[in-house]
Amino acid sequence: MTNSKTRLQSVMNFIKLAEQQANRPPGLVKLLAVSKTWPASRLRELAEAGQTRFGENYLQEALQKIAELADLNLEWHFIGPVQSNKTRDIAANFDWVESVDRLKIAQRLSDQRPTEKPPLNICLQVNIDDEASKAGVHPDGLMELAAAVSQLKNVRLRGLMIIPAIAETVEQQLDAFGRAQQLYSQLKTAHSSVDTLSMGMSADMQAAISQGSSMVRIGTALFGERHTPNKQ
Repeated sequence: MTNSKTRLQSVMNFIKLAEQQANRPPGLVKLLAVSKTWPASRLRELAEAGQTRFGENYLQEALQKIAELADLNLEWHFIGPVQSNKTRDIAANFDWVESVDRLKIAQRLSDQRPTEKPPLNICLQVNIDDEASKAGVHPDGLMELAAAVSQLKNVRLRGLMIIPAIAETVEQQLDAFGRAQQLYSQLKTAHSSVDTLSMGMSADMQAAISQGSSMVRIGTALFGERHTPNKQ
């Protein structure tokens, strides 16, 4: 517990300092703990230290943790690629989906969201560097997709998520995050529900925060070096 609490406090201090250096209001940037491959016991330690938001990439692994940690008031984000045959379980068990890049997926999530639950929070994943190896809507197609998603009944458009290309310099990081921030500003102007720009990980969160990120997705800095993933 002590190690988890120390790691969490260190990350929160880093975020606070990055906000100050960027002249941004304190407490604006939210921390999403990326917990894929880590056991529920490690998540519980972080939760007991004060962390409430957790991001998972692999559905079956996540469902086991959600069930095991059901006694805690946690917010669950799905951040991995969304396959059509998994939308029902995602819609039923998560609070957020940050990796929507097709209208078909958004429609299925809306149709399959249980009626007793509030609308599912959606971030659109943008392939900011147009990488063939990565999912995400092309920047040119963002506004059209957002307009369609915003009309769906049981989802709520909240913003953007990006995973930029690996950068060799801080300048490259800033360039990608800056382009994402411009897209986010356009989206926010068009849709009043938009309030979230999810970008930045352990190695680049300072650059992301300086360019307007409102949610950083942190794994290594909170948990240590990642286990070999068991994808499901």
